[in-house]
Amino acid sequence: MNYNIRGENIEVTQAIRSHVEEKISKIERYFDTPPISDVNVNLSVYSEEQQVEVTIPMPNLLLRAEEQHTDMYAAIDLVVDKLERQIRKYKTKVNRKFRQEGSAKHMFAELEQEKRANAESEDDSEFEIVRTKSFNLKPMDSEEAILQMDMLGHAFFIFTDAESNETSVVYKRRDGKYGLIEPTN
Repeated sequence: MNYNIRGENIEVTQAIRSHVEEKISKIERYFDTPPISDVNVNLSVYSEEQQVEVTIPMPNLLLRAEEQHTDMYAAIDLVVDKLERQIRKYKTKVNRKFRQEGSAKHMFAELEQEKRANAESEDDSEFEIVRTKSFNLKPMDSEEAILQMDMLGHAFFIFTDAESNETSVVYKRRDGKYGLIEPTN
């Protein structure tokens, strides 16, 4: 894994860098082959709170976790625990679905390059786009889309419906249940 460790209001020392790499490398045990992916780690300090954010884009999953603590090393340990829980939860649910295709471990073997682009609007209108994201819409069912949405911590998730091959959206409702938006012909 390729580590990209940034510090905000903190100098990333060799000791912190080593601790981050050692702890995050523990998640490699969940894969058949070590994943070839970028690990983006953002360490920040605000007054007395130490915050750690980790993002690991993978072919069928985006792992993301953040934790706050008064001790940076404790925050790193907590964020790794959260990443491990996400992987176990995802593998348990997906393994049921893909059992006939083999172990879910094979889904994590290679990195898919996720494209992200920041765009600034040259137009001074009141609808200013401050960020643009690009991504591949993977065919999946609504249950898997809800799982992905929950793992990312988002309120909605756009995906290609595997049965109809149409773009659909799942979203979390105020009552805690989920909604599905499908296009009509």
